[in-house]
Formats: sequence, C-alpha cells, structure tokens
Amino acid sequence: MKKLLAVLLTLAMVVTLFAACGDKKPAATASEINVCIASEPDTIDPALNSAVDGATLIAHLFSGLAKWAQDDKGALVIVPDAAEELTEGVKNDDGTVTYTYKLRDGLTWSDGQPLTAQDFVFSWNRSCSLELGADYGYMLEIVDGYADTQDESKPDAKLNVKAIDEKTLEVTLTTDVPYWNELLAFPSYFPVREDVVANESWATDPATYVCNGAYKMASWAHNSVITLEKNENYYDADKVTMDKINFYLSDDANNMLANFKNGDWKLIDDVPTNEIATLKAEYPDEFKVVGQIGTYYVCWNINEDILPAGADVEDPEAAREEIRNAITLLFDRNYIVDEIAQGGQVPASSFVAMGMTDADGKTEFYKNAGSSGAFDGYYDVAANAVKANFDKAVEVLKKYYDYDEATGKFTNFPSLTYLYNTSEGHKAIGEYLQSALDNIGISMKLENQEWNTFLNTRKQGDYSIARNGWLADYNDPISFLDMWTSISGNNDVQFGKGANKDLKHYSLDLTPYGYDVKVENGTWAETYDVLISTIKTCTDTDKRFQMMHLAEDMLMATGCLCPLYYYTDLFMISKDVKGFFSNPLGYKYFMYTTVEA
Repeated sequence: MKKLLAVLLTLAMVVTLFAACGDKKPAATASEINVCIASEPDTIDPALNSAVDGATLIAHLFSGLAKWAQDDKGALVIVPDAAEELTEGVKNDDGTVTYTYKLRDGLTWSDGQPLTAQDFVFSWNRSCSLELGADYGYMLEIVDGYADTQDESKPDAKLNVKAIDEKTLEVTLTTDVPYWNELLAFPSYFPVREDVVANESWATDPATYVCNGAYKMASWAHNSVITLEKNENYYDADKVTMDKINFYLSDDANNMLANFKNGDWKLIDDVPTNEIATLKAEYPDEFKVVGQIGTYYVCWNINEDILPAGADVEDPEAAREEIRNAITLLFDRNYIVDEIAQGGQVPASSFVAMGMTDADGKTEFYKNAGSSGAFDGYYDVAANAVKANFDKAVEVLKKYYDYDEATGKFTNFPSLTYLYNTSEGHKAIGEYLQSALDNIGISMKLENQEWNTFLNTRKQGDYSIARNGWLADYNDPISFLDMWTSISGNNDVQFGKGANKDLKHYSLDLTPYGYDVKVENGTWAETYDVLISTIKTCTDTDKRFQMMHLAEDMLMATGCLCPLYYYTDLFMISKDVKGFFSNPLGYKYFMYTTVEA
C-alpha cells in the first residue's frame, strides 16, 4: 500500500590509491542516497503509524528489541537489536509465558540520554492505551494484562511488563506465541521516551524527534523531503554504511520515473502503469518484482445502505451481504493483473494472502479457504470462469433491483463513490471497476485524495466503497484477521461500529473445537471479537488454524471484502546501489547500502 525515491549523490571520499600497471582504481562511493517510497506520511510515531511507508522510515529511526536483517546467505531473519539476545520463554503454571531480556550496554537516545528498560515498559503501555487510541493497539493483545488496559473502569491497569533494573526487561504473555520475535521487530513495540512524547506534536518536527535507531531526523520539508542522517549514538553505528538518506515525498509516478531516469533518485516505489511493459524491457536489471505477502482489495463500508429505496426484504443485512458478494463476482481479476497492474500479481480468491501457510506449515492457507473444493478460495478466479461469475452475479442482483432485459442494465441501484489515494495504478483500477459496474447500470463516481487524508477518511468510515490493501505484519494468518475486531483501529469496514454495532445478525459455534461458546444472532463483538480472542489463546495448532479459517469465512460472508489480487512488490532500483534489501511486509532498508558514484 505505500512507496520510495532518490536525488543527486555527493561524492564521499575518492580513494586515489595508485598500484602497479593494470590495477583498477576502486570505484568512488556516495555518502548519501536519494529515494522515494511515498508521499507525505500520515505519522511517523511508532505507536500511531499504520502504513508501510511510515514503517520503513521508523525502521531506520528506531531500534526495538529485535529487527529484520539478512544472514550471510542473504536470507531474511529476525535478530536481536536493542536486546543482547532473543531468549526463550519460560512457561508458568497458569499457562502464561515469561520472557526476560537484557539490553545492550551503553544504549542511548539520539540526544545522548541513556535508554533503559523502563522506556520499553512505558512505550508498550502507551501503544495499547485507550487514551492514545492507536490503530495497532491490539498488537499488544497477547501480553498479559492487556484486557484490563482496555477496561475503562480500570484506568490504572498496566501490561505485565516490568523493568527489573535499568537493563533488564521482563514480559509475560498470555500464552505461547509462535510469531513473538516478529512482533518485537514491529513498530508498535519500539521504545519512545516519556518526556519526548508528552509533546503531542513531537513526531512532526526534527527539533523534537528523539529516536534510538540507526538514523536521526536531520530535516523535514513537509510534502517535499525527509532527510535522515546517521545516528552516532546508535550501538551498531560502525556497520551503518550510508551516512545520509533523503526520502523524497511524492505520489506522482511520472515524476518518480523522471527522477529515476536522470539518476537523481536511486529507488522509486511506483511507476506509471502505462510504462510497465517498456520499463521491463529497457531496465531488466533495475525493474524489480519481488514476493510480498499481501492482498489488494476493495472494501465496503458495512453501514452503507445499498438496497433500493422502499425495498421490502425480510433480513436487510443478509440481503446486503448477498448483494456485495454478487458484485465481487463482476470483476475480471485476470484483466486487472495482466492489463493494468502488470507486475506478476496473482488474482485473489481470498483475503488472507498467498504465502501464508496452514497448520501443516506447507500447504498455503488460501488453498484450504472456502468450501467449494472445485477451486481454491471463495470464488473461481480462473479466466474461463469470468462469464459464469458474471451471470451468477446478475441473477442474484435481479432479486433486489429492477432490470431492463433489453439493455442488460439495472435501473435503480443507488449510486456509489469509489475512494482511492492518488496514484496512476489505483486510478486505472478504479476506472476498470467503474466500467465493469457501468456495464450493468450501476453508477460509481471516482474520488481521489492525498495519501494521509485518504487514510483518515477511510478509517473514519466516511466513504461507501474504497480501495484498500493489506500486507502481513508477521508470518501468521491472524495478522489478516485480527484487524477486523470491533475495537481495531484498522477496521476500515466499520464492523461492529456505527449502526452495525448493535446489529444482532451473526452466529458463532465453537463447540466443535472444545469451547463452550455458541451464539445465535449476536453482534459482531459477541461473535467475531470472541472468535479472535479465542484463537489468540488457543495452544492447539490444528484447532487454532481451523478457527482462523472460520474467521475468514465470517469475513467473506459479509461481502465487505472484495479481494482483487495478491501483491508483488514492484519498484526500480539503480544498479549502482549495493546492500539494499526489503522484507515481505514491504519495508525497505537502506542503512547498509553503498552507491557507486
């Protein structure tokens, strides 16, 4: 969902060593790199950020207990960062698991003040606090004590996280969590300093932006460029090879490409859709398509009434669900990936992305999704299924809307507005969706907004239908499922919010999995929230994955999620850049790069 750039490189040192005849002079390297990953970030507060572009910046500016890195063979691994080592947990008699971490010697903030275990205690409690209201507050849900922190009647409740001394941190989890180390490398778990964040605007100004990572913020010309400089106080500063990174801010793909072609920007995270075929041919070594665990999708606001005026139906929400699911069948995903996206994307038949494995650790989760057996997922995305899907959708819609057989169009479907953030690619997909609906008489206007405005509009539910995308936060299907609880800040669909909050429409039966939970016609909070909470405390791997499939079944039944394709990460990077890497979550890393000048 979110992307990079580069400017004129200044030469660092030109090594002028003279050797015997025939020896080559070493290539000069630049001390700064210009890149562009996206436009102005919504926020770069580690706790408040919910976007991939913000996470990339934060990964350079902050150091958590763990971080993403490459091993000697180039494979991605989670390694200790501020912690000396990533320890094994100790299981307690009540089933909880306690981890104890020692911080490295001499850790400091970018302003030179010492960093202590108490900073982590404060930060983790802040991340999940009701007062802060962070979108990702639920990422701390597996820490013991979280439930109490969400109870307004317990304003003094804290997580079970303790600073044993200045260098020793102890945390207790409600149960054993296989992806715990990956969470430690996630921004919500990064430390911030209490006196710094007391200033609510601390993360908008380099003068107040105190961090503890490989870089510190040197300047921020809003809507233009953010400049990071190497942090001399970082414990591993000697291994950081790039002195300065200029993150240029743009969502204009043509501008990005022009700056890449003239050599100013060494990496760009978007290109004009109509240039993709040419770029693949002309820049075979610089045009990159790499794997990414994520899904590009359309989301409906569940509180948008799409029934015709005066509709007389016995169960309005069931009708809306059937309508939304029918519209999902109208779109030709093969056309989208082959003719528009053109980046090796795969048509999506489920919300949980390909790349996520099931309980056996081998079979992909999406291949076991749905109940058809005739195809993977919830609907057939094969090219030869487009006509059958279309016909099925039209027959469903005829149950609710007036249909003109002569024109093949519906005449009383309420008009829609499709919201997307400024981007050539998003616009092109929006125009295709608009035309597909127009073919059957459904009018949909297109509305684009700048990135940070768009994020907040969608989050507040001030839309009818919108472009969306989700990349895994860690390697477990729950990272696609827990975002849809009624209390989640990433729940853009508004499940369990607004008019949907009190709607008693959903059912849940967990008795087949050994739990005394059976709800008929309950609210979203009484069903889906309970299901996710149960999954997070379940220690039986097979049952846990079965219940995650049940959660996706519930989501897809609403019709509010319309997956289009599984992501690939498409970007351009100069051949002069060495040492760059990215991870499947979409984060890009420049701290260990060098650039031949």
